[in-house]
Amino acid sequence: MIDPSPILFDQADVVAALATLDSEQLDALDFGVIGFDNDTVVRLYNTYEAKAAGLAPARVLGQPLFTVVAPCMNNFMVAQRFDDAFDAEEALDVTIDYVLTLRMRPVKVALRLIASPGSATRYVLVNRLS
Repeated sequence: MIDPSPILFDQADVVAALATLDSEQLDALDFGVIGFDNDTVVRLYNTYEAKAAGLAPARVLGQPLFTVVAPCMNNFMVAQRFDDAFDAEEALDVTIDYVLTLRMRPVKVALRLIASPGSATRYVLVNRLS
């Protein structure tokens, strides 16, 4: 099999590109991918994010993102943006500087928050800054 072009954290069509990946390819990415449904239940969680966060996929998949998996994102900067976009039936694609604090020392990251009206999956992409 020919390896697909690398997918970049900041590429314009990242959601379409992610949709073409199987789980092995998703796990090979060099940034975290958390995909969740409209009830905020985590449906996708790649190996990069599992290792970086110290949370095994078995503990994350099927759990509510903002109340169980990452309550440190349950605020106006992250969770509220998804809620607002959903309520307004608007697309969301914004990158913010953030500090993750749950289960780890504070870690500076860039979070890319992505949602589209009518889409079954919303995403938080996590790029750890060095």
